[in-house]
Amino acid sequence: MKPLAERMRPQKLDAYVGQQHLVGEGAVLRQAIQSGKIPSFILWGPPGVGKTTLAKIIANELDRPYHTLSAINSGVKDVREVIQRAKSQRFFSSPNPILFIDEIHRFSKSQQDSLLGAVEEGVVTLVGATTENPSFEVIPALLSRCQVYVLEPLAKEELIHLIDQAVGEDEYLKEKEIDIQEYDAMLQLSGGDARKLYNILELVSNFEKEGKVRISNDSVTSIVQQNIARYDKSGEQHYDIASAFIKSIRGSDPNAAVYWLARMIEGGEDVKFIARRLMISASEDIGLANPNALLMATTAFQAVQAVGFPEARIILSQATIYLAGSPKSNSAYMAINEAQANVRKTGNLPVPLHLRNAPTKLMKELDYGKGYKYSHDYPGNFVDQEFLPDDVQGSIFFKPQKNAAEEKMRAQLKGKWGEKYGY
Repeated sequence: MKPLAERMRPQKLDAYVGQQHLVGEGAVLRQAIQSGKIPSFILWGPPGVGKTTLAKIIANELDRPYHTLSAINSGVKDVREVIQRAKSQRFFSSPNPILFIDEIHRFSKSQQDSLLGAVEEGVVTLVGATTENPSFEVIPALLSRCQVYVLEPLAKEELIHLIDQAVGEDEYLKEKEIDIQEYDAMLQLSGGDARKLYNILELVSNFEKEGKVRISNDSVTSIVQQNIARYDKSGEQHYDIASAFIKSIRGSDPNAAVYWLARMIEGGEDVKFIARRLMISASEDIGLANPNALLMATTAFQAVQAVGFPEARIILSQATIYLAGSPKSNSAYMAINEAQANVRKTGNLPVPLHLRNAPTKLMKELDYGKGYKYSHDYPGNFVDQEFLPDDVQGSIFFKPQKNAAEEKMRAQLKGKWGEKYGY
């Protein structure tokens, strides 16, 4: 018998639950499907939100040949064989087949390279699914040929709808007398993963062989208790433990940070995933309070790729403890946030003439670069001049925080700019 998740997999777009920003009325993917012309694209989102289902639905709706590869057990040879089959299925003006690649972030560079020609020539329409940021995991040449659509976690109401729908419509569950008294434990244990949610529902529903099945938080917890403490690198625990790891570093607790690091390592987490989080934390949470933190994190990222597990755990531990023990500042993070918010508000302001580049005679005649003062021609390599557009002069984005490194920077800036920026 097929698992409940497979039995309940929708075949039509109108039966698909969630992702209304992509498939709702008038949304981008629905419009593409209705037009019959879809680009190659990558679906990026957490596990169990409908990436594979959406790919199959699109193939069904468009009545196209559908090929699938899993990055875990497919090599370059498999990719080439599928592409060859896709070529043989194309006749005259028939639409190109869909090639779905699950966990495309696990494809090596050579595997991704082998897709380029087929995607560029339109031999296949590529649909990739990934739980990782494609900017990091998909080669630029392939990424530039694909749209990226972000799938959101399913809302509580959507998850409850899936449960109720399964109880009422599944050929096996509807034969049982199921009384759902509480949903919370099922939702919590599933972590927003619809596949896990169905697995839990099926497990609990089959626990009672005879009579009425009453589903409460206590009954669910007792039946699937072994799942609570497990680290699942493709589920909610993956994100929760990574969050606890970063928050422990941010909170300057090396003891807790190393504990959560150990949880990730013991759970089989990808070494690059951990090292990337350290680089982000080094800038977002430590920043200018200790610029060496980013150097440490970047070096750790390079080192763990060269060494690999198990020794990489020592490098990760060293970097984690160093970052947790460093002084903290988010001034760089806040500065770029405020600057971007200002840009969105004020729009495309013109660059002041004295700051413009003047490589041609005409530009010089138009006063491009006129009045610019070359800082190195002045004492201390500094001269007071305006670098912001007129409409945002006086705006303060960078605000030094109270730590030794930034207090020193504040004093230096005040010496140059006086009270202009409130330093």
